[in-house]
Amino acid sequence: MLAVQIVIAILFILGIYTILNRKNVIKIIMGINIMEASLILFLIQLSYKDGGTAPILDKEYELIVDPLPQALALTAIVIGASTTAVMLFLAIKLYKEYGTLDISEIRRLRG
Repeated sequence: MLAVQIVIAILFILGIYTILNRKNVIKIIMGINIMEASLILFLIQLSYKDGGTAPILDKEYELIVDPLPQALALTAIVIGASTTAVMLFLAIKLYKEYGTLDISEIRRLRG
């Protein structure tokens, strides 16, 4: 369990590092997606119980897995796909307008 949490933390930190230290818009979008994936993994890890079953399968409700974090993870996947599509659309518009995806170059051309 601790190893999974360490991997999740490393993925989240990698996403933050990518967002803060890259100047290419596509790489920043990839960093956001890495952070999103780590948060989805965290939600799934929250609901995990060793030997647990789905609530509809265990009639005595002794060792069941909470389905709410899994439902939140599915919702996060849909929202993440939508926001990624919007970010990629904006990246395409930036490239058509300025001819580059470098943030510092776009700021220089804009000013």
